[in-house]
Amino acid sequence: MSPDDSGPRLLRLFEGRRLTPAQRRIAHCLVQHAAQAAFLSSVEVAELAGVSQPSVTRFAMALGFDGYPALRRRLRELGAPGGVRSGGGVPGSGAGEAAGAPNEHQRAVLAEIANLQRLAGALADPEPIVRAARLLAASRPLPVLGLRAAAAQARGFAYFAAKVHPDVRLLDEGGTMLADRIEQASSAGASTLLCFTLPRHPAEVTDALAVARGAGLSVVTVADSAFTPAAALSDVVLTAAVGTTLVFDTACGPMMLGRVLLEAVCDELPAAQARLEAFEVSAAAREIFAE
Repeated sequence: MSPDDSGPRLLRLFEGRRLTPAQRRIAHCLVQHAAQAAFLSSVEVAELAGVSQPSVTRFAMALGFDGYPALRRRLRELGAPGGVRSGGGVPGSGAGEAAGAPNEHQRAVLAEIANLQRLAGALADPEPIVRAARLLAASRPLPVLGLRAAAAQARGFAYFAAKVHPDVRLLDEGGTMLADRIEQASSAGASTLLCFTLPRHPAEVTDALAVARGAGLSVVTVADSAFTPAAALSDVVLTAAVGTTLVFDTACGPMMLGRVLLEAVCDELPAAQARLEAFEVSAAAREIFAE
């Protein structure tokens, strides 16, 4: 195998693995130094990736190997060329990349496109979306939960939902008051809670959902997988995969799924259009937007 082939071959070894951000940095480092990867010591890998040597060992074990030596043997079996301690090119830089082959940044985008294509296929059956939308539209108020990585998803949904739903309550901070706010929403008449949860799934999310269920709320969850810890506490689980090829997850799929769900909620709210038009009139009068 030529040096040009080694980067993609190594990448396939790591694809589909649930790795921490630090472990992904190690994976990216090995891909970027593909020509030497099979002959680097764990100490050398740690120095290149800017992590500790034990982190490299844990990385190897996360891939299913007994330790780094076993991973290095696997790299040699894959045919990563040896005997060259410099050169070989860095994938994405143009040098050492097979002609016409996508670089690592392009591969991340292409992987996200593939996730969206799978989501499009799953949406061929509209029943789960419609069922979830009916639960959410009927809830007054509507609490929307999202912590840590999922906070942005919850915040975006709540921002737009507030334009068509009369009472949306964003729950994007953990702590002891989270349970209070869920119970308060239930006391105010809420019937359903919407939850966004993404890797790495915070324990506080399942704790919060247990409070919601104890308060009599139904739960609709938007997650990266049907096997999320929140699934066992949810009445409806809608899934869209996250991208895992970069150091940090990309969540285009869950974001798109949230917008599709919101569209379905609009269809279930008779006053949605009137609320949107009223907002536009108010926004124009207050000159909120520059265009």
